[in-house]
Amino acid sequence: MINLIMEEEQRFPLPNKSKGEMFAIAEQHMGAGRIKVTCEDGKSRMGRIPGKIKKRKWIKNGDLLIIRPWEFQDEKADIIYRYTRTQIANLLRKNLIPDSINVFT
Repeated sequence: MINLIMEEEQRFPLPNKSKGEMFAIAEQHMGAGRIKVTCEDGKSRMGRIPGKIKKRKWIKNGDLLIIRPWEFQDEKADIIYRYTRTQIANLLRKNLIPDSINVFT
């Protein structure tokens, strides 16, 4: 009997560029479910943490996020997803994090 070790590939979402989503780094908590983020395009935006993320995952300073800027106010954005440390390591290995926000190396 031969034991086969199958490597399980981690699946995690990537920013959907067609919807305007992008990577961002959490910079500073502002209170009331808001957080200041630095985006991959170089802009600083005010991010809104939705209830489903607020209740399940804590966002800390320095976390890698996916955000979607608002269409009518470019200086504000919705936070879509927070990456774990393992997922960040996988993104770094595949060179998927832009150099403009890569603070993890």
